[in-house]
Amino acid sequence: MIDKSKNEEPMRLFEEFPPVSTKEWEELIVADLKGADYERKLHWKTIEGFDVKPYYRSEDLEKINYLNVFPGDFPFVRSGRKKENNWFIRQDILVDDIKQANKKALDILMKGIDSLGWLLDPEKEPDIDEIEQLMENIYAQMVQVNFVCGRQAHKVLNIYLELVKKYNRDLEKIHGSVDFDPIGNLIATGAFYLSEKNDFEACAKIIKASSHVPHFRTLAVNAHLFKNAGSSIVEELAFGMAYGNEYLQRVTEQGISIDDVAPNLKFHFGVGSNYFMEIAKIRAARLLWAKIVNAYGPSDAEFTRTHIHSITSDWNKTLYDPYVNMLRATTEAMSAVIGGTNSLTIRPFDVIFRTPSEFSERIARNQQLLLKEESYLDKIVDPAAGSYYIESLTDSIAEQAWKIFLEIMDLGGFVAAFKKGFVQKKIKKTASDRDFAIANRREILVGTNQYPNFSEYLDKSSNWQSQEPLNIPVANQEAEPLRAYRGAQQIEKLRIATDKYALSARRPAAFMLTYGNLAMRRARSQFSGNFFGCAGYTIIDNNGFKTVDEGVDAALKSQAEIIVICAADEDYPAIAPEILEKTGGKAIVVIAGYPKDSVEELKNKGLKHFIHIKSNLLETLGEFQKLMGIIA
Repeated sequence: MIDKSKNEEPMRLFEEFPPVSTKEWEELIVADLKGADYERKLHWKTIEGFDVKPYYRSEDLEKINYLNVFPGDFPFVRSGRKKENNWFIRQDILVDDIKQANKKALDILMKGIDSLGWLLDPEKEPDIDEIEQLMENIYAQMVQVNFVCGRQAHKVLNIYLELVKKYNRDLEKIHGSVDFDPIGNLIATGAFYLSEKNDFEACAKIIKASSHVPHFRTLAVNAHLFKNAGSSIVEELAFGMAYGNEYLQRVTEQGISIDDVAPNLKFHFGVGSNYFMEIAKIRAARLLWAKIVNAYGPSDAEFTRTHIHSITSDWNKTLYDPYVNMLRATTEAMSAVIGGTNSLTIRPFDVIFRTPSEFSERIARNQQLLLKEESYLDKIVDPAAGSYYIESLTDSIAEQAWKIFLEIMDLGGFVAAFKKGFVQKKIKKTASDRDFAIANRREILVGTNQYPNFSEYLDKSSNWQSQEPLNIPVANQEAEPLRAYRGAQQIEKLRIATDKYALSARRPAAFMLTYGNLAMRRARSQFSGNFFGCAGYTIIDNNGFKTVDEGVDAALKSQAEIIVICAADEDYPAIAPEILEKTGGKAIVVIAGYPKDSVEELKNKGLKHFIHIKSNLLETLGEFQKLMGIIA
């Protein structure tokens, strides 16, 4: 009890515990490591250009100068909104048949969607009757309407605004976009729509045409193109900022005020599964964009706000074990929402290998609805604020992205840097590093390069081709286009080859010949089963054999193409040569592990194949595929 008569102050939480300095923590960590290298052991070496420490404390935030800024205030790192974290739930509709597209839109608007994305044919010039039919019974003041229409953006904008006027809609309540993006076309195809000069003049014209509709954006910055080509988070952010700045520079040079240009840009960022990094990226995007726009001297800080649309990335999605894509998309959506995105598209889990089903589209909608209606993530602005870790990540990502941004400015801006191959070179290097990490299982794609579903096979009815964007050469190319791909593709090709092979022949099998020490044989059989399961082989596991003869006899009876010896390192010199001899070349004999003290001896006795944690999964499985005649 507190005796109020003595004016005693209540004790603060944990006040009775003495503070522990960073120096004391570090000394304890070093002692616990027992001589191991602290940074090498505990620092996370990211592909973003900075290391992540094992822990963060309040002093890590001392150098960050925006922490006392409130949500809704410049530089908007803490959100562009003050009182809530609501976002538009968007679903895109491919418009092949106008009546069917309208029918589908009306249906999904009753199921929680409040943002429509019309995917129009960019080569077909629409007319007013078609757009009117598309929008029939859709109340534009209640729905964000986005037209993805490429070079037809100006035409579509004029038609839509004419219809808005015809139906006497309140222009202050019209939200949406037409996403005109000649730079994005350069990135994806290597060419502008018509020409560099013509396209940037068109940017100025389209901004003038929409100047009376304050919440309808006309220019898109499709930074997700970098994400889906394998870029790092820092590269996506840096290139996106430079890309957006190119529009500011080119259009203001034509006499359009920065007050008119900046609000017309909408950023489209991809969201991957690096949960905390993606939260920090969106926060850093608002910070950097406010800084960039402010340099142009807008009349009000309001014009430095960033409008961000987030899209779950295709790069980390997989053809095999596809329901895992739902889990990936859920964490990605959480990153986007906690980071403060303005709108979000969750791509259906099956979109990479088929036309999405009604089920997959429903799940994608409900993932967002759960986050909003059941998890209440729309209620709290910037819930990550004050986190030592996320604030430090935000600062580090912004710092590294700004360095790359300045490099691009030194090269003459984004378009000049892209034409020179600077952007492509950087992303290729990062993508190559990530591919290597996947092949060596340092970056895990569950169900593809680790923990495969052994019972999952593609059959004759399966779509053997994933739905990747085609990089088709176009006329008047001025630069090398970026290649969109997925990190899982190369390993998936090996497994597809196995599945195709198994349609007309026996599915290859890997037999686990387990022997000796229980802990070692179990660990190595599990490792090896996962390893060969990634190529779609039948896995024959065993509890353990008492003798070599018993194991060899069982292995030969199984007719497995591969026999994996799973034992302790000290057992291999005695049993592996005997097993090799007794199998008589009827199967490929593999040693699980890399017994460095006896590996040369084993190789000299004819044992050629070893699989271990440092094995390159892609290369090693490819070699076995060739030995068995599955691939050439």
